[in-house]
Amino acid sequence: MDLEKQPQQPLTPAVPPPAEVLNGDDIRASDADRDRIADILREAMAEGRLTADEHAERVDLVYRAKTVGELQPLVRDLPAASGSTAHGPGPRPYSYGPEAPEGPADNLVAVFSSSVRKGRWRVGGRTNAFALFGSVEIDLTEALFGQRFTVINATAIFGSVEIRVPENISLRGNGTGVFGGFEVKSLESADPEAPVVVVNGYAVFGGVEAKPKRGKFVADLQRRLRKHLGH
Repeated sequence: MDLEKQPQQPLTPAVPPPAEVLNGDDIRASDADRDRIADILREAMAEGRLTADEHAERVDLVYRAKTVGELQPLVRDLPAASGSTAHGPGPRPYSYGPEAPEGPADNLVAVFSSSVRKGRWRVGGRTNAFALFGSVEIDLTEALFGQRFTVINATAIFGSVEIRVPENISLRGNGTGVFGGFEVKSLESADPEAPVVVVNGYAVFGGVEAKPKRGKFVADLQRRLRKHLGH
């Protein structure tokens, strides 16, 4: 006896489980995310909110971070974090500080003595450095630039003028050495908004030297850390 054929029921396709929705803090951090957090930390140190050691420690953690959630605690106690999060707009143009009003030139004079200007200080548009049987040291690596162009007029007579700048600015010079040396290691920053320092002057039986100094918060440090940590 033939059995009546039953109609074949269509197979119901298997429904894949819903994809897991990642929490925002679990999203993998990009190089741009790390750079934005590093910019916040750099500005915080320039404003005196972080010490150099605190800044160095946090920057190291920034470039070791794998997720956005690891980045946020590093700037949670800084005011810039509320408006410049890892998902916020791109980094602002390069700036060390608010614009300073025009004023007279700064004068650093060393006659049979020494004069040093370093640390966190505001650089004016013009600085005159004069060394006579003495030495002048100008360190701009932690300085606040209130303007893009800074001119330093350096004169060394039987003395020396030494100028150190961050690695991520532009450095230019024009001078003469008479029985002495006038040396400026020219730099051109890749950032069009970076400060420009111009060193002019002369040395007689003395020396004027301007060159970059390896600092703790120069932009080059960000790329070196990423390369070293494999990001």
